[in-house]
Amino acid sequence: MKESKFTILILTVLLFLASCAKMGKPDGGWYDETPPRVVGASPAEKSTGVKAKTMYIYFSEFIKMENASEKVVVSPPQLEAAEITSTGKRIKIELKDSLKENTTYTVDFSDAISDNNEGNPLGNFTYTFSTGSEIDTMEVSGYVLESENLEPIKGILVGLYSNLTDTIFKKSEMLRVSRSDSRGHFVIKGVAPGKYRIYALQDVDGNFVFNQKSEKIAFSHDIIVPSCKPDTRQDTLWKDSLHINTITPIRYTHYYPDDIVLRAFTEQMTDRYFIKSERKDANHFTLFFSYGDDNLPQIKGLNFNADNAFVIESSAKKDTLTYWLRDTALVNQDTLRLQISYMHTDSMGILQNQTDTLEILAKTSYEKRLKKEQKEYEKWEKAEAKKKEKGLPYDSVKPKEFLKPDIQVSGEMDPDKNILISFPTPLARMDTSAIHLYSEHDSLWYRSPFEIEKRTDREYVFKGEWRPDIQYSLEIDSLAFEDIYGAVSDKYKQGFKIKKLDEYSSLLLTLNDMSDTTVVVQLLDGSDKVVKEVTTSNGQVEFYYVTPGSYYLRLFVDSNKNGIWDTGNYDEGRQAEEVYYYPEKIECKAKWDITESWNPKGKPLYRQKPGVITKQKPDKDKKIKNQNAERAKQLGLQYIPHV
Repeated sequence: MKESKFTILILTVLLFLASCAKMGKPDGGWYDETPPRVVGASPAEKSTGVKAKTMYIYFSEFIKMENASEKVVVSPPQLEAAEITSTGKRIKIELKDSLKENTTYTVDFSDAISDNNEGNPLGNFTYTFSTGSEIDTMEVSGYVLESENLEPIKGILVGLYSNLTDTIFKKSEMLRVSRSDSRGHFVIKGVAPGKYRIYALQDVDGNFVFNQKSEKIAFSHDIIVPSCKPDTRQDTLWKDSLHINTITPIRYTHYYPDDIVLRAFTEQMTDRYFIKSERKDANHFTLFFSYGDDNLPQIKGLNFNADNAFVIESSAKKDTLTYWLRDTALVNQDTLRLQISYMHTDSMGILQNQTDTLEILAKTSYEKRLKKEQKEYEKWEKAEAKKKEKGLPYDSVKPKEFLKPDIQVSGEMDPDKNILISFPTPLARMDTSAIHLYSEHDSLWYRSPFEIEKRTDREYVFKGEWRPDIQYSLEIDSLAFEDIYGAVSDKYKQGFKIKKLDEYSSLLLTLNDMSDTTVVVQLLDGSDKVVKEVTTSNGQVEFYYVTPGSYYLRLFVDSNKNGIWDTGNYDEGRQAEEVYYYPEKIECKAKWDITESWNPKGKPLYRQKPGVITKQKPDKDKKIKNQNAERAKQLGLQYIPHV
């Protein structure tokens, strides 16, 4: 019996020792929540008189770097990218460019460094040294936003110049740089006292200079003068996700300015050149240009007569031109050889006359089109023969296909909307006497006035005096429309009703400090898309017939009063037109008149756009996971973290 008890005791001890000897965290043990610490560097942090181009940083534990190419920024900017690698408990920095004299260098790791096991982040860490006798310690910070919609811009380069001339952005690389994070926020470190100009650049070719119009840029006319002062912030330590452990005041140095806002834009591409020609369908071809011109190209036919040969359809910007062939003989011609003369931007940026010779081929040859038509005819012929055999009505001659307009009208319509009528081919004739609009009043139908506005040879707008809660009927006789190829339309009838007023909401806005400014105010849906817009210059905005729902507001200052938002131009020193967002959601309810007052400049731009409609979402902040607090809760223990 004693021997049996002794054996049990030995087994118990062995099992206890085995559990203690297990690698890793035993069930019920504590997690490692300590971030890695910097224990040394070569050259040492904030060293002066540095000549070496290779540096090492040593840590208290094994570490890893994430997205070093995106997150780690070396300043001054390196034309040949530095090599930055991590191995075990060490980071190696190897600079490829020559070191500049009397210059502070910063290697900003942002939140790229964390421990290898639990992923505890080191936090925003910057390694600094100087080739001179002093370390420059000033910082400037702010935000970069898209000018057009105030979206935060992630990863754009932001830099300072001590040369204050207006042309320096195109002549020399930046002096000190940073990159914006997912919130559009940037911090430029290691700045010497002095005066600076600040710029942002989406650097396509990696030379830190604005030399391509396709590069997104931002600039400011303000002179930046870095400064600092002692300050205090509150550091909150949490017991868990709901309970605060301690709030400790932390003294730090506050650097200014810290609220710079750069509104980035891409300049309009004004260089004009021919891109391509295209003939998807035999009856028209399209010429594509990089930029429009009020003077259309001159066309000379080389294997056909181009005089009065086309109906020309132009895009709004006149950079895309479609030529509809009037003559069916030309439609059936597989290859059109022609010369086009147009204004082209030369290597000096000057518009010069250019002549190109083109061969424009139909995508499907005339022979193949004939075969297709023959097959369709034979199919129709067989169908009619079967009808004849069965004694059913049949056609002996295949009827011509009707011209089929696309009339965009539904069963219900808003009082402030009109009907768009579009055609697959240009119209040659419209008989308005064959078009009728009727409205119903007290069970009787009356003629209702209308007008038709031409947009292009293929698009028309049908306008009526739409009255709420009234039923309408649009009736079109056959042959009302005829295209340039002789195809005519069939008869058409569509009834629809204008919605009742009590199905809508109204939104009335008063704009503060905008009474003498022409602005375009836009009502937006949850996808940041425009639902309605109003132009005003007296500070009063009225949106009627608003469908109940959740909306947002944006406005832009229409400086040139052309009704559209315009981008900026660096050479002209012109910023993009200013854009503002109403910072809150607006709920519109049926039968309600909503009245709001809005000061567009009442909040900083980087705090205006509501997060719900912001597409560039902020990355999650890297934090210690506080897993030990949850573990303590499971074990019924009180866990007090190390401070």
